Parts: sequence; C-alpha cells; structure tokens
Amino acid sequence: MESFYTLQGEGFHAGKAAYFIRLGGCDVGCIWCDVKESWDASIHPQISINQIVSDAKAFAGRLAVITGGEPLMYNLDELTNALKQAEFQTNIETSGAYPMSGSWDWVCFSPKKFKEAHPSIFEQANELKVIIYNKSDFVFAEKYAKVVNKKCELLLQPEWGKQDKMLPLMIDYVKENPKWRVSLQTHKFMNIP
Repeated sequence: MESFYTLQGEGFHAGKAAYFIRLGGCDVGCIWCDVKESWDASIHPQISINQIVSDAKAFAGRLAVITGGEPLMYNLDELTNALKQAEFQTNIETSGAYPMSGSWDWVCFSPKKFKEAHPSIFEQANELKVIIYNKSDFVFAEKYAKVVNKKCELLLQPEWGKQDKMLPLMIDYVKENPKWRVSLQTHKFMNIP
C-alpha cells in the first residue's frame, strides 16, 4: 500500500527511526482502524521485493517494520530474507490471524477480538500489544498473556479515540498488575506520519 521513513510511534521500539512497509489487504476489520484504505489489496499497486528493498536503502535507518493491513495474509519469507541481506532489522506488527512466515528480529503481536489469533505466533511474539477500547479488553489481554512466551513484553495501549476514558483505567490496572506496561501512540501526539 505504501512505504515511508519515520519514527516508530508506539510499542516497545517507540522513538526509533524506522522504514515502514505497509502491505495492502486485511480481513480483520477493526472498527477503530486508522488505515481502512489498506483493507482492499486490489486497489494498491504491486511492487517488486527488489524495489521495496532498494527504496528502503535510500534512508539511514536499518529498522524495517512490516505492517498492514494484516501482513501475515502473505508469505513474507522472501521479503524478510531480502531485507536481512540488505542488513535491515525486520520487525512485524500483526494481529496474528494467519500462520507465521518470514524471518523476524521482533514480532509485535496485537490480537483483535474480531478474528482469532493463529497459535503459531504465541511462542514467537516478542511483544504483546493489546488495544484497550473498553473494560472487557483487560480480560482479553490476560487471555493472551497466558499463552505467549515468558519473555514477551506485555503492553496495553489505549485506542486513540477512547484515550481520555481508558487511560486512567489502564494506569490503575498496570499499578495492580505490574507485569504490564502502557504504550501510547506518541507519533499522534507529535503529528508524525
């Protein structure tokens, strides 16, 4: 769908320079999605892997973040191998709704209630990032905290439009459950694309 060089705005790697590769196509259907234009893959041009890597190499940063849409709708082995050959760190942001593919340095698993996660992601997840839209999402977060590996970073992130209401609840929750941390969409506060 698009690619751009910016700062990673959220999650464990927030603040790092990153080249984002956003793949078109998603059938998860999050109501709060801020890139609904990514859902229909057919309206976006296909670009060769060589071109994607060449475009990424034009920038100083060597962190490539594959996102979507839902990137695991595709087999990502060839793309991640090409990025690694070009000395990029490969990170993915995924709902985990499809089987894992690709060679990753960091897996950000952000499960959604709208489509069950595939078990192949649980052991590979480096970061569990759960969007808090309503109070029941804390129970949903704990469901996945039980199945990811023990070293997985546990992050709760307020849905942007519900931040004023949910952030105070999240702060109290993290104080009571210190295995969790709060993640904020810092790029939105700083008006960074």
